[in-house]
Amino acid sequence: MRVWIARPEPGASRTAARVSALGHDPLVAPVLMLATTGDAPPDGRFDGLVVTSASAILALPGPALPGDGTTPVFCVGGRTAQAARDRGFRSVLDAGGDAADLVRLVAATLRPPCRLLHLAGAERKAEPGLSLERAGYAVAIHVSYGMTAAAALPAPVATALAEGQGEPIAAALHYSRRSAEVALALAISAGRGGAFRALKHYCLSADVAAPLVAAGGRIHFIAARPSEDDLLAGLANDV
Repeated sequence: MRVWIARPEPGASRTAARVSALGHDPLVAPVLMLATTGDAPPDGRFDGLVVTSASAILALPGPALPGDGTTPVFCVGGRTAQAARDRGFRSVLDAGGDAADLVRLVAATLRPPCRLLHLAGAERKAEPGLSLERAGYAVAIHVSYGMTAAAALPAPVATALAEGQGEPIAAALHYSRRSAEVALALAISAGRGGAFRALKHYCLSADVAAPLVAAGGRIHFIAARPSEDDLLAGLANDV
């Protein structure tokens, strides 16, 4: 199948290589672009860092790290944990799952009250911060990046979704709710809404799939766990 990968770089190209290895034809056409804020993390001592996206690590400005580099870094999953190690953090803990797993990992490691710094994006969700605060932790937020939406549907996608023009797209991979929402909106604006909804949509979670479901999209697969391995396992079965 020809598979549209709408997630931002640098993840999109990495995913494309994995999709190709599964025997599919990836089309990399992000609808969101990462924009760093350039803001320095707040001063002061933190007992732990909480990270829900590898992009939050990649967007940190300059060589300095929050804390002294040995402050424990609680990461939502393996990709985020690897980004933290690559950046130079020496005490990295991997929750291996979602926000709820991250809260459990923090609770098993640090007792409240502790001061935590959540490295996040501008479009962050309420969790895990809300549950951590309810458990007695003091959570500060540092926004290191945001995502800017494309102004129009990427030209290769618009062509591929037009009947009788070029090699058609059969499926789309969705890694975040916002990218799914933006892809849908851009497709509708370009007059390709029907063709977009008819694609096989592979979603990282039920939350990611929600806007597509509401719009009548064809949800072909939802990952059992919010990890790329679980998402691509669905694609592997459809060679």
